[in-house]
Amino acid sequence: MADGVNEDSRGTATARRGGVGSFLAKAAGVLVLLALAALIALWGVQRYVQSRLAPDPTTIASASLEGLREQNRLSTFAARFVAVVTSRQSQLGFTTEKTLIMPGMVRYEVDLGKLSQRDVAWDAATRTLAVRLPPVEVEGPQIDLNALREYGSGGVLATLTDAEKRLDTANRRAGQIELVRQAREPAMIRLARDATRRAVERSFAMPLRAAGVDATVSVRFADEARASAERWDTSRSLQDVLGNRN
Repeated sequence: MADGVNEDSRGTATARRGGVGSFLAKAAGVLVLLALAALIALWGVQRYVQSRLAPDPTTIASASLEGLREQNRLSTFAARFVAVVTSRQSQLGFTTEKTLIMPGMVRYEVDLGKLSQRDVAWDAATRTLAVRLPPVEVEGPQIDLNALREYGSGGVLATLTDAEKRLDTANRRAGQIELVRQAREPAMIRLARDATRRAVERSFAMPLRAAGVDATVSVRFADEARASAERWDTSRSLQDVLGNRN
C-alpha cells in the first residue's frame, strides 16, 4: 500500500509540474504577442508622426518665395563706368568742340514683385527646386557730378552764340547714353545675373537645409536660354502643388 501511495504522489506531482509548464508556455506566448503588438503599434505611430511632421519642400519654398517678394526689388550687383564723349558745333564759319568725361554708377536689379508661384517648381524625382526670375534691369546711371571733367572751349563761336550751352547739353545726353550702353554689355549682364542667381539660390537653399531637406536649387532668368527644358516640363509649380491640397 505504501508503494501505491508513493506512485500516486509522484504522478500527481508530475501532473502539477506539467500544468505549470503549460501555463508558463502559454503566458510566454501571450507576452511575445503583446510585445509584437506593442512594436507594431509603435512603428505605426512613428510612421504617422514622420509623415505628419516631415518637412515639406514645397511649403518651405512657398514661404521663401513670399519673403523674396516682400523685398520688392533685389539689387546684388553694381558697376562704375566712365563715358568720354565729344561734341562739335559749326556756325558762322567757325567750329568749336568740347569733350566731356562722365563717370557714373549703374545698379542691376530684379523686380521680385513679378515672381509668382508658377515661377517656382519642385521636381521630386531629382529633388531639384527650379526658380525662374524676371529679367535683370539696368537702373541709372547715377552721375558723379564731382568727378565730371570738360575739355575745350567755345572760342569766338561761344561768344557770339549759345554754342557752348548746346555742346554741354549734347555731351551730357551722349554721356548718359554711353554709360547705359556699357552697362548693357553681355559680359556685364552675365556678371549681374550670376550675382543675383547666387543670392536667390541661397535664399531658397538655406531654409531647406535648415529643415533637413536635401535639395538642389537651380535659378535661371526668363530672358535667357533654358539650361534644362526637360526640368521645367517634368516639374510641378508651387501653384499646382499647393492648389491640389486645397
